[in-house]
Amino acid sequence: MTSGTIIGIVTFVYLGAFSISIVGRILGKDSLDRPSFYAAVGGFVLHTAGILLRWRESYSLGIGHVPLSNFYESLVFFSWATVLMTLFGIREEARNRVLSFVTPAAALVLGYASFSPAIDSGIQPLIPALKSNWLAIHVITCFFGYASFAVASVFGIFLLRNGGSQGVHPWAEVFYRCVMIGFVFFTVGILTGSVWAQVAWGRYWGWDPKETWALITWFIYAAVLHEKLRSGGVTKRVVVFSLIGLLSVLFTYFGVNYLPGLHSYL
Repeated sequence: MTSGTIIGIVTFVYLGAFSISIVGRILGKDSLDRPSFYAAVGGFVLHTAGILLRWRESYSLGIGHVPLSNFYESLVFFSWATVLMTLFGIREEARNRVLSFVTPAAALVLGYASFSPAIDSGIQPLIPALKSNWLAIHVITCFFGYASFAVASVFGIFLLRNGGSQGVHPWAEVFYRCVMIGFVFFTVGILTGSVWAQVAWGRYWGWDPKETWALITWFIYAAVLHEKLRSGGVTKRVVVFSLIGLLSVLFTYFGVNYLPGLHSYL
C-alpha cells in the first residue's frame, strides 16, 4: 500500500468521524462524542503513517527528503498539524465541538490533495534552494502557526455565536492561547525563513508575494494580541480581527500560488 492510498483512506475516516459527531448532535446523544473522537484518532494515526511512509518512499526512490516540498505534501501536513492541535492541544469539553469543524475541513483538504487532477502527488527531487535543513524547520513552524490560527478561528466563531460575552466565556482563554501559540510558531517560521533565504538566495528578505503576505498576516495577529491586552479581554473586535487574520493565512498559503514568485507551488 502506498502513502497516497493511505492518505486517500484517511479522507473517508475523517468524514466518518464527522458523520458520527453530526448524528450525535441531531439525536442529542453526547454518548456518540467518544466514538467520533476515537474515529478521529484512528484517522490521525493513519495520517501520520501516510506521512512517514511517503518519507520512506522518497528514500527508496533515491531522493530522500522530508515530505514538505510541494503543494500536495503541504496540504497533507497542514491538515495533519490542525488535527494534531485539536486532538491533543484542547481539553475534552471543548475538543469534541472543535472536531466537528476540523474533521470535515481536514477531509476536504485531503480529498482535494488526493483526488484533484490539478494536484501532482508525485515525489520529485528538490531544487538546490530547497536542499537545506532550514526547509523542515521553516515549513513545520509556519504550518503549526497556521494550524493554531485555524483552531483559534473555530473558537472565535463559537464566541461570536455566544452573543457578546466573550470576555467571561471559558473558551475565551482557549481562543487566546491558540492565537498566542500560533503567533510564536509563525514568528519563528518567518525568522527561520529569512535565514533560509539568506543561505539559498543571498538575501534575508526580497518582498516576494508570499513573504509580503506572511508579514501582513503577522501584523494582523500582532494587532489581535495588542487589542486583547488593550481591552483586557477577548472582545468581539479581537475575534473579528482573528477571523480576518485567518483569511490572510489562507491567502498567504493558497492565493499567492497564483502570483509570480519563488514560493509558488503552481
